Amino acid sequence: MSKDFELFQSEFKKWQVKFGLTGYKVYFKHEPLDSFADIRINQGDMVATIGFNSDLPDKDKPFLDVKCSAKHEALHLLIGRLEMAGHYRYSSEHEIWEASEELVHRLEGLLT
Repeated sequence: MSKDFELFQSEFKKWQVKFGLTGYKVYFKHEPLDSFADIRINQGDMVATIGFNSDLPDKDKPFLDVKCSAKHEALHLLIGRLEMAGHYRYSSEHEIWEASEELVHRLEGLLT
C-alpha cells in the first residue's frame, strides 16, 4: 500500500469525524480513476466508497495534494444527502429542507 494512499485514508477519516459523519460505513479502494479521487455514496445504507487513484499519470503527479483530495471527498460526503435530494425528480420541499437543516447543524458545529 502506498504512503499516499495511507495518508489519504487517514486524512479522510480525520475530516469524517470533524464533520460528524461517523454514521457512515466507509470503504477505501486504491484503483485506477479518471481523477485524483472519487466517492460513491449509498445514502440509504449509509455507506461510502472512496477511491484513490492508483495509476496517476506522470503529468498529473505534480498537482496531487493528498490531504486536499481527502478533504474534498469528505466534503462530498458532508453534502451527499442534500445532493441526493436535489437529484430526485420529485423531491419534496420537506426533503430539501431536512437535508439543508442537517448540513447547517453540522456546519454550526464546525464554526463554533
